Amino acid sequence: MKRILLSCATLLLFVSCTSQKSTAVADKPTASIDNYITAVEENNLKTNLYVIASDEMQGRNTGEPGQKKAGEYIISQYKKLGIPFPKGADSYYQKVPSDFMKRGFSPKLNDSENIWAYIEGSEKPDEVLVISAHYDHVGMKNGEIYNGADDDGSGTVAVMEIAKAFMKAKKEGNGPKRSILFLHVTGEEHGLHGSRYYSENPLFPIKNTIADINIDMIGRRDNLNPNDNNYIYVIGSDRLSSELHTINETVNNKYTKLRLDYKYNDRNDPEQIYYRSDHYNFAKKGIPAIFFFNGIHDDYHKPTDEVEKIEFDLLTKRARLAFALAWELANRDKRIVVDRDGK
Repeated sequence: MKRILLSCATLLLFVSCTSQKSTAVADKPTASIDNYITAVEENNLKTNLYVIASDEMQGRNTGEPGQKKAGEYIISQYKKLGIPFPKGADSYYQKVPSDFMKRGFSPKLNDSENIWAYIEGSEKPDEVLVISAHYDHVGMKNGEIYNGADDDGSGTVAVMEIAKAFMKAKKEGNGPKRSILFLHVTGEEHGLHGSRYYSENPLFPIKNTIADINIDMIGRRDNLNPNDNNYIYVIGSDRLSSELHTINETVNNKYTKLRLDYKYNDRNDPEQIYYRSDHYNFAKKGIPAIFFFNGIHDDYHKPTDEVEKIEFDLLTKRARLAFALAWELANRDKRIVVDRDGK
């Protein structure tokens, strides 16, 4: 009889310890972002951009050999970092058919591909944060190569570098609580086709997508801010979620201290840029979306948009803001609320 009682006591002690251990794991505090924000590195941004925006990529026009070569390079870097393609996919590519990209009088485009990489969440893997940038540009015209270093080579390499920082955290046991999809979309220059295709054919349920952080042109100053090397335009942050707007301001005040300019978020601004980049296809589906943008400069959509004109210190700081926002969204206890109508 004593032996039986002793066994029961031992069993109860084991269950109690196991329960406490499980609780401890579940309540593990989020690692400090300070350990990882500096993993978004200027030198690596520069190395990747000199490849992505090189003449070898022939301006990265949608579905053409140069864009496909750029895509192969992007994938090679994800493989090098050990970042896989998403669960449920069979490769790093999401094919975007030519027929899908045919609209009105736009030119016929070749089949193209979105590129995706993925870090699974440790606690809320079914909730997905999307970080997006388009990797296409306008190709070649009259024998000149439009390299698109800022548009959107800058956003492309920023997404890659943000992924690198999150993977460093994961390897050190501090991976994001929610899953993150790093999405390089195609066909933006011809009508936001790649992001529209993903939003209509999502790998993960749209209802499980907590937000989209979109990065399109963050490596230069625009014509309105020639003497300001510490600003970024923020667009859309308050359209669907008051929390997204507040969180972005909070992490900026704490970590990057950029001047957040909301000029293009004005509902009456004539440029209506809120509707002109890939975040909008997520916003149309009710997904909170924020767009980081440096504005229009004299080299926009010209062959003079070259890497040599990129301000890499500014690009790094803006990419770090996007990382800090992503870190908070991926690791906070509750997903951000949708409490606005999107207008």
